[in-house]
Amino acid sequence: MDIAIIGSGYVGLVTGVCLAHIGHNVICVDNNEEKIKVLKAGGIPIYEPGLGELLEKYRKSGRITFSSSIAESSKKASVIFIAVGTPSKKNGDADLTYIENVTREIARNMDSYKLLVEKSTVPAQTGNRIERTVKLNLPNKFKNGNKITLEFDVASNPEFLREGSAIKDFMNPDRIVIGVESKRAERLLREIYKPLKAKMLVTNVATAEIIKHASNSFLATKISFINAVSQICERVGADVEQVAEGMGYDKRIGRAFLNAGVGYGGSCFPKDVDAFVRLAEKSGYDFKLLKSVREVNEEQKQSFIRLVEDKLWILKDKTIAVWGLAFKSNTDDMRSAASVTIIEALQNEGACIQAYDPQAVPNAKKMLKGIKFCSDPYAAAKGADCLLLLTEWEEFKAADWARVRDAMRQAVIFDGRNFLDMKALGDLGFEYYGIGRGHV
Repeated sequence: MDIAIIGSGYVGLVTGVCLAHIGHNVICVDNNEEKIKVLKAGGIPIYEPGLGELLEKYRKSGRITFSSSIAESSKKASVIFIAVGTPSKKNGDADLTYIENVTREIARNMDSYKLLVEKSTVPAQTGNRIERTVKLNLPNKFKNGNKITLEFDVASNPEFLREGSAIKDFMNPDRIVIGVESKRAERLLREIYKPLKAKMLVTNVATAEIIKHASNSFLATKISFINAVSQICERVGADVEQVAEGMGYDKRIGRAFLNAGVGYGGSCFPKDVDAFVRLAEKSGYDFKLLKSVREVNEEQKQSFIRLVEDKLWILKDKTIAVWGLAFKSNTDDMRSAASVTIIEALQNEGACIQAYDPQAVPNAKKMLKGIKFCSDPYAAAKGADCLLLLTEWEEFKAADWARVRDAMRQAVIFDGRNFLDMKALGDLGFEYYGIGRGHV
Protein backbone atom coordinates (compact mmCIF):
# COMPACT_ATOMS: atom_id res chain seq x y z
CA MET A 1 0.00 0.00 0.00
CA ASP A 2 1.17 3.57 -0.64
CA ILE A 3 1.34 5.39 2.68
CA ALA A 4 2.37 8.93 3.64
CA ILE A 5 3.43 9.80 7.18
CA ILE A 6 3.30 13.49 8.01
CA GLY A 7 5.83 14.23 10.73
CA SER A 8 9.22 12.51 10.83
CA GLY A 9 9.88 12.79 14.54
CA TYR A 10 10.20 9.83 16.86
CA VAL A 11 6.76 8.30 16.24
CA GLY A 12 6.58 9.14 12.54
CA LEU A 13 10.03 7.87 11.64
CA VAL A 14 9.74 4.63 13.60
CA THR A 15 6.27 4.00 12.17
CA GLY A 16 7.43 4.74 8.64
CA VAL A 17 10.45 2.45 8.80
CA CYS A 18 8.43 -0.38 10.34
CA LEU A 19 5.62 -0.05 7.78
CA ALA A 20 8.26 -0.30 5.04
CA HIS A 21 9.66 -3.35 6.80
CA ILE A 22 6.30 -5.17 6.59
CA GLY A 23 5.94 -4.44 2.90
CA HIS A 24 4.45 -1.00 2.27
CA ASN A 25 5.75 1.92 0.22
CA VAL A 26 6.21 4.86 2.57
CA ILE A 27 6.84 8.58 2.15
CA CYS A 28 7.97 10.29 5.35
CA VAL A 29 7.22 14.01 5.34
CA ASP A 30 8.52 16.80 7.54
CA ASN A 31 8.55 20.58 7.19
CA ASN A 32 12.08 20.66 8.61
CA GLU A 33 14.02 20.62 5.37
CA GLU A 34 17.33 20.09 7.16
CA LYS A 35 15.97 16.92 8.76
CA ILE A 36 14.73 15.66 5.38
CA LYS A 37 18.14 16.40 3.88
CA VAL A 38 19.81 14.34 6.62
CA LEU A 39 17.39 11.45 6.12
CA LYS A 40 17.84 11.44 2.35
CA ALA A 41 21.60 11.27 2.85
CA GLY A 42 21.28 8.22 5.10
CA GLY A 43 21.55 10.03 8.43
CA ILE A 44 19.25 9.58 11.39
CA PRO A 45 18.13 12.44 13.68
CA ILE A 46 17.29 10.32 16.75
CA TYR A 47 18.83 7.41 18.60
CA GLU A 48 16.74 4.24 18.73
CA PRO A 49 18.28 0.75 18.77
CA GLY A 50 17.93 -0.98 15.38
CA LEU A 51 16.30 1.98 13.62
CA GLY A 52 19.37 3.09 11.68
CA GLU A 53 19.93 -0.32 10.08
CA LEU A 54 16.32 -0.71 8.94
CA LEU A 55 16.19 2.86 7.69
CA GLU A 56 19.29 2.38 5.55
CA LYS A 57 18.00 -0.92 4.13
CA TYR A 58 14.69 0.45 2.92
CA ARG A 59 16.08 3.82 1.89
CA LYS A 60 18.43 2.04 -0.50
CA SER A 61 15.66 -0.20 -1.83
CA GLY A 62 13.40 2.81 -2.39
CA ARG A 63 10.61 1.45 -0.21
CA ILE A 64 10.92 4.48 2.06
CA THR A 65 11.47 8.00 0.70
CA PHE A 66 11.49 11.46 2.23
CA SER A 67 9.87 14.77 1.31
CA SER A 68 9.16 18.21 2.73
CA SER A 69 6.01 18.57 0.60
CA ILE A 70 2.67 17.56 2.13
CA ALA A 71 0.90 18.38 -1.13
CA GLU A 72 3.08 16.11 -3.25
CA SER A 73 3.18 13.25 -0.76
CA SER A 74 -0.50 13.17 0.12
CA LYS A 75 -1.46 12.96 -3.55
CA LYS A 76 0.65 9.82 -3.98
CA ALA A 77 -0.74 8.06 -0.92
CA SER A 78 -4.16 6.54 -0.26
CA VAL A 79 -3.56 6.41 3.51
CA ILE A 80 -2.03 9.38 5.37
CA PHE A 81 -0.83 9.03 8.94
CA ILE A 82 -0.59 12.27 10.91
CA ALA A 83 2.30 12.02 13.39
CA VAL A 84 3.13 15.63 14.21
CA GLY A 85 3.84 17.05 17.65
CA THR A 86 1.08 17.85 20.13
CA PRO A 87 3.00 19.73 22.84
CA SER A 88 1.44 20.89 26.08
CA LYS A 89 0.15 24.42 26.48
CA LYS A 90 0.74 26.23 29.77
CA ASN A 91 -2.69 25.13 30.99
CA GLY A 92 -2.01 21.47 30.17
CA ASP A 93 -4.12 21.34 26.99
CA ALA A 94 -2.60 19.59 24.00
CA ASP A 95 -1.61 22.16 21.38
CA LEU A 96 -3.19 20.87 18.17
CA THR A 97 -1.92 23.66 15.91
CA TYR A 98 0.24 21.29 13.88
CA ILE A 99 -2.65 18.82 13.50
CA GLU A 100 -4.89 21.56 12.09
CA ASN A 101 -2.21 22.94 9.76
CA VAL A 102 -1.39 19.52 8.34
CA THR A 103 -5.06 18.59 7.93
CA ARG A 104 -5.75 21.83 6.09
CA GLU A 105 -2.84 21.26 3.69
CA ILE A 106 -3.91 17.68 3.00
CA ALA A 107 -7.50 18.75 2.33
CA ARG A 108 -6.52 21.50 -0.11
CA ASN A 109 -4.62 18.98 -2.21
CA MET A 110 -7.08 16.08 -2.13
CA ASP A 111 -8.36 14.84 -5.47
CA SER A 112 -9.35 11.26 -4.57
CA TYR A 113 -10.38 9.19 -1.56
CA LYS A 114 -8.00 9.46 1.38
CA LEU A 115 -7.92 7.87 4.81
CA LEU A 116 -6.49 10.31 7.38
CA VAL A 117 -5.17 8.46 10.43
CA GLU A 118 -4.36 10.13 13.75
CA LYS A 119 -1.07 8.67 14.94
CA SER A 120 -0.22 11.56 17.23
CA THR A 121 -1.62 11.39 20.75
CA VAL A 122 -4.66 13.67 20.72
CA PRO A 123 -7.59 14.31 23.08
CA ALA A 124 -10.97 12.76 22.41
CA GLN A 125 -13.08 14.43 19.70
CA THR A 126 -10.03 15.55 17.73
CA GLY A 127 -11.22 13.23 14.96
CA ASN A 128 -14.40 15.30 14.64
CA ARG A 129 -12.34 18.47 14.30
CA ILE A 130 -10.12 16.90 11.66
CA GLU A 131 -13.21 15.87 9.69
CA ARG A 132 -14.64 19.39 9.88
CA THR A 133 -11.32 20.95 8.85
CA VAL A 134 -11.15 18.70 5.79
CA LYS A 135 -14.67 19.63 4.72
CA LEU A 136 -13.97 23.35 5.12
CA ASN A 137 -10.76 23.21 3.09
CA LEU A 138 -11.58 20.85 0.24
CA PRO A 139 -11.31 22.36 -3.25
CA ASN A 140 -14.58 23.99 -4.29
CA LYS A 141 -15.10 21.49 -7.10
CA PHE A 142 -15.87 18.87 -4.42
CA LYS A 143 -18.49 21.01 -2.70
CA ASN A 144 -22.13 21.23 -3.72
CA GLY A 145 -23.73 23.50 -1.12
CA ASN A 146 -23.61 21.57 2.16
CA LYS A 147 -22.90 18.32 0.33
CA ILE A 148 -19.33 17.03 0.01
CA THR A 149 -18.85 14.99 -3.15
CA LEU A 150 -15.35 13.64 -2.42
CA GLU A 151 -15.22 10.69 -0.02
CA PHE A 152 -12.69 10.52 2.79
CA ASP A 153 -12.39 8.95 6.24
CA VAL A 154 -10.76 9.90 9.53
CA ALA A 155 -9.44 7.20 11.85
CA SER A 156 -7.46 6.94 15.07
CA ASN A 157 -4.57 4.48 15.43
CA PRO A 158 -2.71 5.34 18.64
CA GLU A 159 0.91 4.26 19.01
CA PHE A 160 2.21 2.28 21.98
CA LEU A 161 5.93 2.50 21.31
CA ARG A 162 8.41 2.61 24.18
CA GLU A 163 11.54 4.58 23.48
CA GLY A 164 14.47 2.20 23.53
CA SER A 165 12.41 -0.78 22.31
CA ALA A 166 10.21 0.84 19.66
CA ILE A 167 11.06 -1.51 16.77
CA LYS A 168 10.29 -4.56 18.90
CA ASP A 169 7.08 -2.95 20.16
CA PHE A 170 5.89 -2.19 16.63
CA MET A 171 6.68 -5.64 15.28
CA ASN A 172 5.29 -7.51 18.32
CA PRO A 173 2.41 -5.39 19.63
CA ASP A 174 0.25 -6.34 22.61
CA ARG A 175 -2.66 -5.03 20.57
CA ILE A 176 -3.42 -2.74 17.65
CA VAL A 177 -6.20 -0.23 18.31
CA ILE A 178 -8.07 1.28 15.39
CA GLY A 179 -10.86 3.79 15.80
CA VAL A 180 -12.99 4.04 12.67
CA GLU A 181 -16.39 5.25 11.53
CA SER A 182 -16.67 3.24 8.31
CA LYS A 183 -16.07 -0.31 7.07
CA ARG A 184 -13.82 1.05 4.34
CA ALA A 185 -11.46 2.62 6.85
CA GLU A 186 -11.46 -0.55 8.95
CA ARG A 187 -10.64 -2.69 5.90
CA LEU A 188 -7.71 -0.47 4.91
CA LEU A 189 -6.19 -0.46 8.40
CA ARG A 190 -6.65 -4.20 8.78
CA GLU A 191 -4.84 -4.66 5.47
CA ILE A 192 -1.96 -2.42 6.54
CA TYR A 193 -1.35 -4.36 9.76
CA LYS A 194 -2.19 -7.83 8.43
CA PRO A 195 1.49 -8.97 8.28
CA LEU A 196 1.84 -8.47 12.05
CA LYS A 197 -0.91 -11.02 12.85
CA ALA A 198 -1.66 -9.12 16.05
CA LYS A 199 -4.75 -8.81 18.24
CA MET A 200 -6.80 -5.93 16.88
CA LEU A 201 -9.38 -3.91 18.78
CA VAL A 202 -11.81 -1.96 16.59
CA THR A 203 -13.67 0.96 18.21
CA ASN A 204 -15.07 4.29 17.21
CA VAL A 205 -12.62 7.20 16.87
CA ALA A 206 -13.30 8.81 20.26
CA THR A 207 -12.79 5.53 22.11
CA ALA A 208 -9.44 4.91 20.43
CA GLU A 209 -8.33 8.44 21.35
CA ILE A 210 -9.25 7.83 25.01
CA ILE A 211 -7.50 4.43 25.11
CA LYS A 212 -4.14 6.07 24.44
CA HIS A 213 -4.49 8.71 27.16
CA ALA A 214 -5.96 6.24 29.63
CA SER A 215 -3.15 3.72 29.04
CA ASN A 216 -0.33 6.20 29.56
CA SER A 217 -2.05 7.80 32.55
CA PHE A 218 -2.52 4.42 34.22
CA LEU A 219 1.15 3.53 33.76
CA ALA A 220 2.14 6.91 35.18
CA THR A 221 -0.17 6.14 38.12
CA LYS A 222 1.65 2.85 38.80
CA ILE A 223 4.98 4.68 38.84
CA SER A 224 3.74 7.38 41.19
CA PHE A 225 2.10 4.79 43.42
CA ILE A 226 5.32 2.85 43.97
CA ASN A 227 7.21 6.12 44.44
CA ALA A 228 4.76 7.11 47.16
CA VAL A 229 5.22 3.68 48.73
CA SER A 230 9.01 4.20 48.60
CA GLN A 231 8.60 7.24 50.83
CA ILE A 232 6.85 5.11 53.45
CA CYS A 233 9.42 2.33 53.11
CA GLU A 234 12.21 4.82 53.78
CA ARG A 235 10.52 5.95 56.97
CA VAL A 236 9.72 2.50 58.42
CA GLY A 237 12.80 0.56 57.36
CA ALA A 238 11.23 -1.50 54.56
CA ASP A 239 12.75 -2.25 51.12
CA VAL A 240 10.59 -0.94 48.26
CA GLU A 241 12.25 -3.31 45.78
CA GLN A 242 11.01 -6.32 47.74
CA VAL A 243 7.61 -4.67 48.21
CA ALA A 244 7.32 -4.24 44.43
CA GLU A 245 8.41 -7.84 43.89
CA GLY A 246 5.80 -9.09 46.31
CA MET A 247 3.12 -7.01 44.64
CA GLY A 248 4.23 -8.01 41.16
CA TYR A 249 3.64 -11.73 41.71
CA ASP A 250 -0.05 -10.91 41.90
CA LYS A 251 -1.25 -11.36 38.31
CA ARG A 252 -3.87 -8.68 38.83
CA ILE A 253 -1.10 -6.15 39.46
CA GLY A 254 2.03 -7.27 37.59
CA ARG A 255 5.62 -6.16 38.15
CA ALA A 256 5.96 -3.77 35.20
CA PHE A 257 6.15 -0.03 36.02
CA LEU A 258 6.58 -0.69 39.74
CA ASN A 259 10.13 0.64 39.80
CA ALA A 260 10.72 3.34 42.39
CA GLY A 261 13.03 6.14 41.34
CA VAL A 262 13.29 9.85 40.70
CA GLY A 263 10.06 9.98 38.69
CA TYR A 264 8.85 9.50 35.15
CA GLY A 265 9.76 11.81 32.27
CA GLY A 266 9.93 11.73 28.49
CA SER A 267 7.61 13.12 25.86
CA CYS A 268 4.53 11.03 26.67
CA PHE A 269 3.65 10.53 30.33
CA PRO A 270 3.91 14.16 31.53
CA LYS A 271 2.13 15.53 28.48
CA ASP A 272 -0.54 12.84 28.32
CA VAL A 273 -1.38 13.05 32.02
CA ASP A 274 -1.76 16.83 31.71
CA ALA A 275 -3.94 16.50 28.62
CA PHE A 276 -6.17 13.86 30.22
CA VAL A 277 -6.65 16.04 33.30
CA ARG A 278 -7.66 18.95 31.04
CA LEU A 279 -9.98 16.78 28.97
CA ALA A 280 -11.68 15.65 32.17
CA GLU A 281 -12.05 19.25 33.37
CA LYS A 282 -13.62 20.30 30.07
CA SER A 283 -16.08 17.42 30.31
CA GLY A 284 -17.01 18.44 33.85
CA TYR A 285 -15.01 15.90 35.87
CA ASP A 286 -12.30 16.73 38.41
CA PHE A 287 -9.68 13.99 37.90
CA LYS A 288 -8.14 14.31 41.37
CA LEU A 289 -6.35 10.96 41.10
CA LEU A 290 -4.27 12.07 38.11
CA LYS A 291 -3.55 15.44 39.70
CA SER A 292 -2.05 13.55 42.62
CA VAL A 293 -0.03 11.40 40.21
CA ARG A 294 1.58 14.58 38.89
CA GLU A 295 2.24 15.91 42.37
CA VAL A 296 3.91 12.69 43.51
CA ASN A 297 6.10 12.66 40.42
CA GLU A 298 7.37 16.18 41.06
CA GLU A 299 7.81 15.56 44.78
CA GLN A 300 9.96 12.50 44.05
CA LYS A 301 12.56 14.67 42.34
CA GLN A 302 12.55 17.15 45.20
CA SER A 303 12.89 14.34 47.74
CA PHE A 304 15.96 13.05 45.93
CA ILE A 305 17.48 16.54 45.87
CA ARG A 306 16.88 16.88 49.62
CA LEU A 307 18.54 13.50 50.20
CA VAL A 308 21.67 14.63 48.35
CA GLU A 309 21.71 17.94 50.22
CA ASP A 310 21.30 16.20 53.58
CA LYS A 311 24.02 13.59 53.10
CA LEU A 312 26.52 15.75 51.25
CA TRP A 313 25.97 18.55 53.81
CA ILE A 314 27.52 21.55 52.01
CA LEU A 315 26.89 21.68 48.25
CA LYS A 316 28.79 24.85 47.42
CA ASP A 317 31.95 24.07 45.44
CA LYS A 318 31.36 20.31 45.77
CA THR A 319 31.92 18.24 42.62
CA ILE A 320 29.01 15.96 41.77
CA ALA A 321 29.27 13.22 39.14
CA VAL A 322 26.10 12.43 37.22
CA TRP A 323 25.75 9.18 35.31
CA GLY A 324 22.79 9.27 32.96
CA LEU A 325 20.98 12.29 31.53
CA ALA A 326 18.28 10.86 29.24
CA PHE A 327 14.87 10.29 30.82
CA LYS A 328 15.39 6.53 30.38
CA SER A 329 17.99 4.18 28.94
CA ASN A 330 18.39 3.33 25.24
CA THR A 331 17.33 6.77 24.09
CA ASP A 332 18.84 10.23 23.69
CA ASP A 333 15.56 11.92 24.67
CA MET A 334 15.95 14.68 27.26
CA ARG A 335 12.32 15.82 27.27
CA SER A 336 11.06 16.15 30.87
CA ALA A 337 14.12 14.22 32.08
CA ALA A 338 14.48 14.20 35.87
CA SER A 339 18.19 14.93 35.43
CA VAL A 340 17.43 18.50 34.31
CA THR A 341 15.46 19.40 37.45
CA ILE A 342 17.97 17.71 39.75
CA ILE A 343 21.11 19.16 38.14
CA GLU A 344 19.74 22.70 37.99
CA ALA A 345 18.76 22.56 41.68
CA LEU A 346 22.25 21.40 42.67
CA GLN A 347 23.86 24.06 40.50
CA ASN A 348 21.74 26.70 42.20
CA GLU A 349 23.37 25.64 45.48
CA GLY A 350 26.85 26.09 44.01
CA ALA A 351 27.68 22.48 43.08
CA CYS A 352 29.92 21.70 40.12
CA ILE A 353 28.54 18.99 37.81
CA GLN A 354 30.52 16.44 35.79
CA ALA A 355 28.13 14.41 33.64
CA TYR A 356 28.18 11.45 31.27
CA ASP A 357 25.52 9.75 29.17
CA PRO A 358 26.14 7.24 26.35
CA GLN A 359 23.74 8.94 23.91
CA ALA A 360 22.09 12.07 25.32
CA VAL A 361 25.01 14.51 25.68
CA PRO A 362 24.33 16.40 22.38
CA ASN A 363 20.71 17.02 23.43
CA ALA A 364 21.70 17.72 27.03
CA LYS A 365 24.10 20.45 25.91
CA LYS A 366 21.13 22.35 24.49
CA MET A 367 19.32 22.30 27.84
CA LEU A 368 21.98 22.34 30.56
CA LYS A 369 24.64 25.02 30.90
CA GLY A 370 27.74 25.26 33.07
CA ILE A 371 28.32 21.51 33.12
CA LYS A 372 31.44 19.56 32.33
CA PHE A 373 30.35 16.86 29.90
CA CYS A 374 32.68 13.86 30.02
CA SER A 375 33.57 11.25 27.41
CA ASP A 376 33.23 8.27 29.76
CA PRO A 377 31.84 7.49 33.23
CA TYR A 378 35.25 7.32 34.88
CA ALA A 379 36.14 10.84 33.78
CA ALA A 380 32.86 12.04 35.29
CA ALA A 381 33.66 10.31 38.59
CA LYS A 382 37.19 11.73 38.87
CA GLY A 383 37.52 13.90 41.98
CA ALA A 384 33.78 13.76 42.70
CA ASP A 385 32.34 14.16 46.20
CA CYS A 386 29.42 11.92 45.24
CA LEU A 387 27.91 10.16 42.24
CA LEU A 388 24.27 10.34 41.14
CA LEU A 389 22.92 7.57 38.92
CA LEU A 390 19.91 9.02 37.10
CA THR A 391 19.48 6.76 34.03
CA GLU A 392 19.61 2.97 34.11
CA TRP A 393 22.09 2.31 31.28
CA GLU A 394 23.39 -1.28 31.37
CA GLU A 395 27.00 -0.12 31.01
CA PHE A 396 26.76 1.48 34.45
CA LYS A 397 25.94 -1.84 36.08
CA ALA A 398 29.03 -3.35 34.44
CA ALA A 399 31.39 -0.55 35.53
CA ASP A 400 34.67 -1.25 37.31
CA TRP A 401 33.47 -0.01 40.67
CA ALA A 402 36.85 -0.30 42.38
CA ARG A 403 38.19 2.06 39.72
CA VAL A 404 35.26 4.41 40.27
CA ARG A 405 35.83 4.38 44.05
CA ASP A 406 39.52 5.17 43.65
CA ALA A 407 38.79 8.02 41.25
CA MET A 408 36.31 9.75 43.58
CA ARG A 409 37.17 12.10 46.41
CA GLN A 410 34.36 10.60 48.51
CA ALA A 411 32.88 7.18 47.76
CA VAL A 412 29.21 8.18 48.04
CA ILE A 413 26.52 7.00 45.60
CA PHE A 414 22.91 8.12 45.23
CA ASP A 415 21.14 5.54 43.06
CA GLY A 416 18.12 7.34 41.63
CA ARG A 417 16.90 4.19 39.86
CA ASN A 418 17.58 1.45 42.44
CA PHE A 419 19.62 -0.04 39.62
CA LEU A 420 22.88 -0.99 41.29
CA ASP A 421 23.85 -3.81 43.66
CA MET A 422 23.60 -2.13 47.05
CA LYS A 423 25.41 -4.90 48.98
CA ALA A 424 28.27 -5.24 46.49
CA LEU A 425 28.90 -1.52 46.54
CA GLY A 426 28.77 -1.46 50.32
CA ASP A 427 31.36 -4.25 50.43
CA LEU A 428 33.62 -2.13 48.20
CA GLY A 429 33.47 0.71 50.70
CA PHE A 430 30.82 2.90 49.09
CA GLU A 431 28.24 4.77 51.11
CA TYR A 432 25.13 3.88 49.10
CA TYR A 433 21.70 5.55 49.12
CA GLY A 434 18.79 4.21 47.11
CA ILE A 435 15.12 5.12 46.81
CA GLY A 436 12.97 3.64 49.56
CA ARG A 437 15.42 0.90 50.45
CA GLY A 438 17.65 2.42 53.11
CA HIS A 439 21.41 2.70 52.73
CA VAL A 440 24.74 0.99 53.42
